[in-house]
Amino acid sequence: MIRTATLTLAALIAIPAVASAHTIDQRRDWQAEKIEQGRKDGSITWREGIKLRKEQRDIARTESTFKEKGYLTKTERRTLTQMQNKAAHNIRAEKNDSWRRWWLLPRVGR
Repeated sequence: MIRTATLTLAALIAIPAVASAHTIDQRRDWQAEKIEQGRKDGSITWREGIKLRKEQRDIARTESTFKEKGYLTKTERRTLTQMQNKAAHNIRAEKNDSWRRWWLLPRVGR
Protein backbone atom coordinates (compact mmCIF):
# COMPACT_ATOMS: atom_id res chain seq x y z
CA MET A 1 0.00 0.00 0.00
CA ILE A 2 2.76 2.44 0.94
CA ARG A 3 4.74 1.45 -2.17
CA THR A 4 1.77 2.17 -4.44
CA ALA A 5 1.14 5.52 -2.78
CA THR A 6 4.82 6.45 -3.12
CA LEU A 7 4.90 5.54 -6.82
CA THR A 8 1.69 7.49 -7.45
CA LEU A 9 3.07 10.53 -5.64
CA ALA A 10 6.33 10.34 -7.62
CA ALA A 11 4.40 10.15 -10.89
CA LEU A 12 2.27 13.16 -9.97
CA ILE A 13 5.37 15.18 -9.16
CA ALA A 14 7.12 14.24 -12.43
CA ILE A 15 4.18 14.96 -14.76
CA PRO A 16 4.18 18.80 -14.47
CA ALA A 17 7.94 18.96 -15.13
CA VAL A 18 7.60 16.87 -18.30
CA ALA A 19 4.47 18.75 -19.40
CA SER A 20 6.09 22.17 -19.00
CA ALA A 21 9.18 21.11 -20.96
CA HIS A 22 6.92 19.76 -23.70
CA THR A 23 4.97 23.02 -23.77
CA ILE A 24 8.16 25.08 -24.06
CA ASP A 25 9.30 23.00 -27.03
CA GLN A 26 5.87 23.18 -28.68
CA ARG A 27 5.75 26.92 -28.26
CA ARG A 28 9.24 27.36 -29.72
CA ASP A 29 8.25 25.24 -32.73
CA TRP A 30 5.04 27.24 -33.16
CA GLN A 31 6.97 30.52 -33.04
CA ALA A 32 9.49 29.28 -35.60
CA GLU A 33 6.60 28.31 -37.89
CA LYS A 34 5.05 31.78 -37.51
CA ILE A 35 8.37 33.37 -38.49
CA GLU A 36 8.59 31.20 -41.60
CA GLN A 37 4.98 31.94 -42.55
CA GLY A 38 5.74 35.64 -42.27
CA ARG A 39 8.83 35.22 -44.43
CA LYS A 40 6.84 33.35 -47.06
CA ASP A 41 4.01 35.86 -47.29
CA GLY A 42 6.36 38.85 -47.14
CA SER A 43 5.12 40.35 -43.87
CA ILE A 44 8.50 39.66 -42.26
CA THR A 45 11.51 41.02 -44.13
CA TRP A 46 14.87 39.29 -44.43
CA ARG A 47 16.46 41.39 -41.67
CA GLU A 48 13.50 40.97 -39.37
CA GLY A 49 13.64 37.22 -39.92
CA ILE A 50 17.32 37.14 -38.98
CA LYS A 51 16.60 39.03 -35.75
CA LEU A 52 13.62 36.83 -34.83
CA ARG A 53 15.48 33.57 -35.54
CA LYS A 54 18.39 34.78 -33.39
CA GLU A 55 15.95 35.35 -30.57
CA GLN A 56 14.68 31.77 -30.99
CA ARG A 57 18.26 30.45 -30.90
CA ASP A 58 18.89 32.40 -27.70
CA ILE A 59 15.82 30.81 -26.11
CA ALA A 60 16.96 27.34 -27.17
CA ARG A 61 20.48 27.99 -25.88
CA THR A 62 19.16 29.22 -22.54
CA GLU A 63 16.87 26.20 -22.26
CA SER A 64 19.70 23.76 -22.95
CA THR A 65 21.88 25.52 -20.36
CA PHE A 66 19.08 25.23 -17.80
CA LYS A 67 18.47 21.55 -18.65
CA GLU A 68 22.12 20.53 -18.14
CA LYS A 69 21.27 19.32 -14.65
CA GLY A 70 18.35 17.28 -15.99
CA TYR A 71 15.35 19.36 -14.93
CA LEU A 72 13.96 22.89 -14.91
CA THR A 73 13.28 24.80 -11.71
CA LYS A 74 10.25 27.01 -11.30
CA THR A 75 12.38 30.13 -11.76
CA GLU A 76 13.98 28.74 -14.94
CA ARG A 77 10.56 27.87 -16.38
CA ARG A 78 9.39 31.38 -15.58
CA THR A 79 12.46 32.86 -17.29
CA LEU A 80 11.88 30.77 -20.42
CA THR A 81 8.19 31.69 -20.46
CA GLN A 82 9.05 35.38 -20.22
CA MET A 83 11.57 35.03 -23.05
CA GLN A 84 8.96 33.28 -25.20
CA ASN A 85 6.34 35.91 -24.37
CA LYS A 86 8.74 38.63 -25.52
CA ALA A 87 9.55 36.65 -28.68
CA ALA A 88 5.83 36.21 -29.44
CA HIS A 89 5.31 39.94 -29.02
CA ASN A 90 8.25 40.67 -31.36
CA ILE A 91 6.95 38.25 -34.00
CA ARG A 92 3.52 39.86 -33.86
CA ALA A 93 5.01 43.35 -34.04
CA GLU A 94 7.24 42.52 -37.03
CA LYS A 95 4.40 40.84 -38.92
CA ASN A 96 2.15 43.86 -38.44
CA ASP A 97 4.58 46.70 -39.05
CA SER A 98 4.64 48.55 -42.34
CA TRP A 99 7.82 46.90 -43.63
CA ARG A 100 7.07 44.33 -46.30
CA ARG A 101 8.92 42.54 -49.05
CA TRP A 102 7.81 43.83 -52.41
CA TRP A 103 5.61 41.26 -54.09
CA LEU A 104 7.72 41.23 -57.25
CA LEU A 105 11.00 40.54 -55.44
CA PRO A 106 11.93 36.93 -54.73
CA ARG A 107 12.20 35.70 -51.19
CA VAL A 108 15.87 35.86 -50.18
CA GLY A 109 17.54 33.80 -47.45
CA ARG A 110 16.11 31.25 -45.16
